[in-house]
Amino acid sequence: SRKSAVLGYKALEPKGSRWHIHGWLCVIGCCLLMMYYTTVSGWMLGYCFKFASGTFSGMQPSDVDTVWTDMLANPGEMTLYMVIIVLAGFIVCSFGLQKGLERISKWMMICLLALIVILAINSLTLDGAMEGVKFYLVPDFERAAEVGIGNVIVAAMNQSFFTLSLGIGAMAIFGSYIGKNHALAGESVRVCALDTLVALCSGLIIFPACFSYGVDVKSGPALIFMTLPNVFNNLPAGRFWGSLFFLFMTFAAYSTVLAVFENIVSCVSELTGLSRKKTCLVCGIALFLLSLPCLLGYNLWSNFRPIAGRDVLDSEDFLVSNLLLPLGSLLFIIFCTTRYGWGWENFLAEANEGKGLKIAKWLRPYMTYVLPVIVGIILIFGLYNFFAA
Repeated sequence: SRKSAVLGYKALEPKGSRWHIHGWLCVIGCCLLMMYYTTVSGWMLGYCFKFASGTFSGMQPSDVDTVWTDMLANPGEMTLYMVIIVLAGFIVCSFGLQKGLERISKWMMICLLALIVILAINSLTLDGAMEGVKFYLVPDFERAAEVGIGNVIVAAMNQSFFTLSLGIGAMAIFGSYIGKNHALAGESVRVCALDTLVALCSGLIIFPACFSYGVDVKSGPALIFMTLPNVFNNLPAGRFWGSLFFLFMTFAAYSTVLAVFENIVSCVSELTGLSRKKTCLVCGIALFLLSLPCLLGYNLWSNFRPIAGRDVLDSEDFLVSNLLLPLGSLLFIIFCTTRYGWGWENFLAEANEGKGLKIAKWLRPYMTYVLPVIVGIILIFGLYNFFAA
């Protein structure tokens, strides 16, 4: 369709159907994601500044922990970092696809990959690093069984939905810009391979360092913002390595911000007819206001727990990761592979246009009947685990 989610559905859906409603859910999902991801990206940016300026130099572990808790308790500081992320994101998008998003992303990805290699090599040279590598890469089925094999699989699949931005149109917008010289299956394999490579290398940065310094790898967000700063403080040139690590984390987060911002800008521009620059201004103001509840949820609104007693960030993340991403993926599959939507033949012809890897016709039973069941199970398990926890 060469359009964003809402108008893309309208262009392809059978007459009289209401598939474009999911297009609106895609827009809502992208906005929900950015309502908390801008805050998380701001945390990364803030710690990058703190390390570069020497804030953590010579600190005791208890003081490092205090930096994190003080930042969460300070809405002004978090708002500053969030505003920088929002402003930078929409400024890049305002320059257009090639002059803004493509140019910045290309250089940022080169820097990101270089940082990954440098940091991974550094982590692998630490004493005891190989124990961390074994923990990370050697399967431990007993440990997985304790957690529950089903839970492990569902958690991994939910992460794949999240990291590839599937189900809310954030990835699809780039498909609308792509040329028809190469078949989409090959492009998809390349995207998944690069995404997996970055994730794999990220683990090679974190886990060897954790085992080298006896850090609990199950400590969640505290691992990044409280434990790892202590690790860097004990490293030779720790200020340098800490600054590089959080610069890497900022680039990784910012790449997602740019991708989702582009989807929001494209949708709003198509639906309103506003120019790209005006759309970026409107969306920037809206996203700033929508992002405030998440960062205020750690201080002024700390008692506000909207879903199942969870704080604002966890509640928003639940709606995106456990609900809209798998549900949206399920709807995309049904739309593309059944006669109730766009249809298998239309989908196959579009996906296989150009050179490269093709989707075989014999895959239809799997994609039409098996894949929706798999995604449906992931959706149900994700909802159950969230409310049962």
